[in-house]
Amino acid sequence: MINEAMYARGAESSKIREIFTFACERKQQIGADKVFDFSLGNPSIPAPDSVRASIEASLASVPPGELHGYTAAPGAPQVRATIADSLNRRFGTSYQGVDVFMTVGAAASVSCALHALTTPGEEVIVVSPYFPEYKVWIETCGCTCVEAPAKPDTFRLSVGSILKAITPQTAAIIVNSPNNPTGAIYAREVLERLANILHEVNAEREQPIFLIADEPYRELTYGDEVPWIPSIYEHTVVCYSYSKSLSLAGERIGWVLVPPACHESARVMAAVAGSARALGFVCAPSLFQRVVADCVDEPTDVAAYDRNRRTLMNALGDMGYTFVAPQGAFYLWVRALEKDAEAFCERAKRYELLPVPSDSFGAPGWVRIGYCVSYETIVNSLPAWRALMESYR
Repeated sequence: MINEAMYARGAESSKIREIFTFACERKQQIGADKVFDFSLGNPSIPAPDSVRASIEASLASVPPGELHGYTAAPGAPQVRATIADSLNRRFGTSYQGVDVFMTVGAAASVSCALHALTTPGEEVIVVSPYFPEYKVWIETCGCTCVEAPAKPDTFRLSVGSILKAITPQTAAIIVNSPNNPTGAIYAREVLERLANILHEVNAEREQPIFLIADEPYRELTYGDEVPWIPSIYEHTVVCYSYSKSLSLAGERIGWVLVPPACHESARVMAAVAGSARALGFVCAPSLFQRVVADCVDEPTDVAAYDRNRRTLMNALGDMGYTFVAPQGAFYLWVRALEKDAEAFCERAKRYELLPVPSDSFGAPGWVRIGYCVSYETIVNSLPAWRALMESYR
């Protein structure tokens, strides 16, 4: 018998992917230069030269059976150790390779962490607006996704909102900073207040509430610090991907970090491994494990994203649009020109503008514009944004 729950997931695709698919079709019909696709968080900046150099070096020197064969399920030991050493240099920590589990990208990282830290019937809190797939992954665990609204003016984390959302069934909280879709970075003092609250709550519980720090945009910032959350709250599991920092979205490579200070860290790591096994995510891509080890300290060049960000904000601001200035990531969170964001996006299609409506992010009335596109796309889209604004006047 067909699994009806899985059928429903497949039949109702992600809104982001739905718009991306429409954009691909539209480009075939009228030409790519006439379609302004802001749907997908697909980096337009090429991977750094060091990535190519690493691949070529491996192809030239590593025996094919070793290069393309399976590694150990948690990842190649030397790769895990290299990543741990990099984190130690950056954050003053003392992690070891055994604290790192290599994964098949960010989706696998978060999915494995959720399956490791929850049991069916429990609850996971997300800060809304949030990446829509969180809800899918949480519900696949048999858990309930509980939304804790961010502050309505800045869309930064609200400790009070999270406190209201905590119940005896709360198992974990997902914290995504820089945030997709708003670009907000959660300040250290706010995270410290959250940690203090959680310590008080945990005193009445047998098992602490875990934080799952989802950080694929950590390196994409425009001047603000992204605090290292395990240094603030010990029961934090970090999920990471190189999709954005090295422009390797299609290669699906990332990791989960379980710090030794985390509650029952050895059991949590074993549960992460068990989750990867159960979900079919064992053995991250071998070649790209080598790549990330070689490029682990490669700086991320955000200059092009920053140029797009400033150009788009300046132009849309002059036109009269309202938005939240992003501190990180590569999305602009813009208020729709009517209450129904879906209707606004349908009207935007008349001008070949393809943002993503905010409903699936858990915050109606806004749209997400992914500015990880070429500068030419940003500039060429501006007359269409102006015409869209004029159509409402």
